[in-house]
Amino acid sequence: MELKKILIQRITEINDEQFLKAIRTILETKIESEVMLLSEGQKLEIQESRKEIVAGKFVDQSELEAEFGKWLKEK
Repeated sequence: MELKKILIQRITEINDEQFLKAIRTILETKIESEVMLLSEGQKLEIQESRKEIVAGKFVDQSELEAEFGKWLKEK
């Protein structure tokens, strides 16, 4: 905890915007790389989604974009 306090204090003293952006990038990368813990409900949703994909109950991104484009032209 003491290390966090020291780092926070040091960061508040930095005025170099590029350096602060670099620190932000490091922090965001660390957060994104951590394992996500899912609830049982979320796990079930993922399982159901996988079953739907296997059953062919999905639309490719390109098909969806074409459908949106067609819909927009009609408006």
